[in-house]
Amino acid sequence: MTWSSALKQTARSGLTIERAKLTPVIAVRGAVGVALVIGVCLWRGDPALAVSSAFGAFASGLVTFQRSMRPRPVLALAVAGALAVSTFLGYLVAAHLPAFVLLLAGWTVLAGMAWAIGPVSGLAGTLTVAIMLVTVTLPTSVLEALQHAALIFCGGLVQAALILVFPVRPWGVQRDALADALAAEADYARRLRHDPVAPFDPAPLMDARLASAVTPRQARRRPVQLHGPRGLAERVRPVLASLADPVVGAPAEGPERDRVRDLLQAAGTVLDAVAHAVRHDSPVRLPPEAMATLEVPASGPMLHGAARRSAYRLISLLADAVELTDEPVQATRPTTEAERGHLLRPSVPRLVPVALRALHRETRWSSPVFRHALRVGTVAVCGYLLGTALPFGHGYWAPLTSVMVMRPDFGQTYARGVARFIGTLVGVTVSGGLLALAHPGPNVCAGLAVVFVFLMYLLMRTGVSVTSACVAGYVIFLLGIAGEGWTQTVEERVVLTLLGGLLAMLSYALFPAWETPRLRDRLAEWLTTNGRYALAVLDRYARPAEGRPRQVREALLDARAARAAWEESVARAEKEPVRHRGLSRTAATAAGAALATMGRVTMIMEAHLPGKDAEPSPGAAAFAAELRPSLERAAHAVRERDRLDWSALRAVWERWDAESAGQGVALRAAGLLVDALDDLAAALSRGRGGRRRAAGGEPEGTIPPAQ
Repeated sequence: MTWSSALKQTARSGLTIERAKLTPVIAVRGAVGVALVIGVCLWRGDPALAVSSAFGAFASGLVTFQRSMRPRPVLALAVAGALAVSTFLGYLVAAHLPAFVLLLAGWTVLAGMAWAIGPVSGLAGTLTVAIMLVTVTLPTSVLEALQHAALIFCGGLVQAALILVFPVRPWGVQRDALADALAAEADYARRLRHDPVAPFDPAPLMDARLASAVTPRQARRRPVQLHGPRGLAERVRPVLASLADPVVGAPAEGPERDRVRDLLQAAGTVLDAVAHAVRHDSPVRLPPEAMATLEVPASGPMLHGAARRSAYRLISLLADAVELTDEPVQATRPTTEAERGHLLRPSVPRLVPVALRALHRETRWSSPVFRHALRVGTVAVCGYLLGTALPFGHGYWAPLTSVMVMRPDFGQTYARGVARFIGTLVGVTVSGGLLALAHPGPNVCAGLAVVFVFLMYLLMRTGVSVTSACVAGYVIFLLGIAGEGWTQTVEERVVLTLLGGLLAMLSYALFPAWETPRLRDRLAEWLTTNGRYALAVLDRYARPAEGRPRQVREALLDARAARAAWEESVARAEKEPVRHRGLSRTAATAAGAALATMGRVTMIMEAHLPGKDAEPSPGAAAFAAELRPSLERAAHAVRERDRLDWSALRAVWERWDAESAGQGVALRAAGLLVDALDDLAAALSRGRGGRRRAAGGEPEGTIPPAQ
């Protein structure tokens, strides 16, 4: 993609206003928190303290709107504490330019590294830098520094208290995550009726797993509806895929296929009903037609073999899902040992070593997060020095804009930069015009600031340009409480915002961290984790008595994480003005489809795992023995742009097929797995500059769209 196309695409993305589900009650609660701290400080007669405390309440409320499974009061208090520390340090050295520049550089680099922990931590770190920049215009004595820092923390404390006193839809985030996972599986079941090898995005299941991790205190209070359905949803997915697949399930046409379609339609109906019950905390309501379909027919089309086993398993799982969801929501049960060991969310103090390890992993020159931290630290310092040198005053607005728009990837940084400037221009025009025409006093300015912060909370998910306009109005009216002139504010805001946005964009052009050259590494990681998942499943077939279900589950989770990392990298790379460097967009799409097929085939094998008393499969053992070194060679070949060769693995499978006479789910699924790996080789061969021939000499085919 050329630079002109990339800039056009990111600008269009940043200025897009999306339809979003509004949460007016939660927005009112956040705005009330800001209003309380402003009102108390104005009642005490100190406009400067009102401005300071309002920033703390605003930032704490802002973080509680982010998508996080952490309790909202904990987020508010954590951010308020970090804001208080950054504010106190900023107050102490604000009068000494060299000391403040050093503090700003070090703190901004640390805030940039916070993106290694997670997006919510990254946003929290960004807000601490923003508040520190604002504090340079406020008093600088130690006593006043402590007072302002304490008020900022009190602003977060008020937001946390309001969340506890006026809870809005408790467990709502967890309910939505679980309901989204169940609804995604319902949609998957219906798509399988028409496309037996339809793809499935595991992201909703990953979000539901994150939402199900709770603290010990939460575990004692969690509704029953949030206990069991997630695990059932995990087990339903491979059963659906196994039932629909024409190779290991029912035939592609005929009465058995009609029966499978009816079962899939009924499964979608039941899963939708369970999702609705979980989301709205209500009983499950099922239509009689779906229940009749899920009964084993006394006559008519009957399923056989693996399809029959999958059908019985599906009916049992759906019945369990309805039964678990229909239990009284007031009842609770203690978590099992497996849940405690697997889904227990550590407390905030216990997250410290986890965060330190995450930071240590990203402390390397090739890390996008590390390069982002260096980039944002340099830009913040340059922006502050330039803003201070300009004759406007309040030069912190330039680095403030840069810090708020910069992200570890190119697309978000440029999209947010354009959106923030346009939104700020609109917000400044509206709020500045009101100030110029009405000349409101401090109390009226405080009321208008609360109105703008309410609009920001309400419209937060509609787009960066909208929220930037609301934030601009909020800041202008907040400064109006302290007597700032509106004309000076408008001029500063527009010019310095433009300067900060240009610095942010220029920094990424001069010191980039492109995602495109990392695509092959991401693809190799996904291939490796997919291979571990396949090997864990094949080992269960090869040695049923020694099987460890935990090993299969952990391998599946690793494969999902690698797939999510690959898809995120592809999404970022598509917006970058960089040549593909050995992996074109077409090759990346085909390779991703092949590995997704590999994961689906392995999941089908997992749905039919043998019991511990089953006979070992020598064919599965031989196939796994060849698959392990083949995967190691393939991962190296993907990274080094070499040709992939799966001929040895196919030869082992052909011997297995000849010895077993084509019988067995594992055998047929292994054949599909080899086909998927051949498709991967074909995709990467096209990515190397042309169509290659396979090991047998025939031209490689294309990736089927259904995969």
